[in-house]
Amino acid sequence: MVTDGTPIKTMKLYHEVDRVLNDLAAAGFGLDGALDANELARFDQYHYFGTDAVDEAINGLSLGPGSAVVEIGGGIGGPARRLASAARCHVSAIELQPDLNSLAADLTARCGLSELVDHIEGDALDGVVGEGVFDAVVSWLTFLHIADRPLLYRECARMLRPGGSMYVEDYHRLGTLSQDEVRILAEDVFCHRVPTLAEYETELSAAGFVDIELTDVTVAWRLFVADRFAEFRAARSLMIDRHGEELVDGLDHFYASINDLFSGGNLGGLRLTARLS
Repeated sequence: MVTDGTPIKTMKLYHEVDRVLNDLAAAGFGLDGALDANELARFDQYHYFGTDAVDEAINGLSLGPGSAVVEIGGGIGGPARRLASAARCHVSAIELQPDLNSLAADLTARCGLSELVDHIEGDALDGVVGEGVFDAVVSWLTFLHIADRPLLYRECARMLRPGGSMYVEDYHRLGTLSQDEVRILAEDVFCHRVPTLAEYETELSAAGFVDIELTDVTVAWRLFVADRFAEFRAARSLMIDRHGEELVDGLDHFYASINDLFSGGNLGGLRLTARLS
């Protein structure tokens, strides 16, 4: 099913999300049965730099057994499974889109990680998890979909225990976005606001966060999205055989759009960490 009616489905990355099953089949795995989380990680990480980016959070926040972590934007479960398998922490992964959440739960069960990962369908702004129960909030390329950042940061603070920490990878605005860039962000990325670094710091502080560190990772991300686009184009015939031409055309459009945005010089990437006072 291409769309379940949620507006975020304008983003072609989220079309036919069960395509990961085609990838698994090509790698010799069946449609059911046990999976290894490390093998699955070749296909289930939608953000940049895959499990390396998740390991940054594990190391940066000192996550381990006993850590209670909430992920905003669980997707098909890749980061949550990495957190659980590598750090053995407990993860509550919140995902707005029902098809992604359902697939994520199934893949997590096949990896034998259901005792460590809860997949929760819902809007992270609606209080779908408890108050003051988590040691850490994590998120990869999901905050960019949420325009009301002050409300988002307050909700993150509500979920955390005092002294709890946050790790987020997201977009930030380097320069004035052109009308075409604003349109592409809205239509192809479901992103209606890109804050500056100064806006991040001001709004996080207002929500009660301290020790805010904003690291610009634009150069690395610019190279990553360019390489991803080039590699996808080079594998087009293989991808069409695996997924069909319509899906491949949609992903090609999405990857090209992201590459164009980063090439334009007005869109940047950041890694942020902060602590709740």
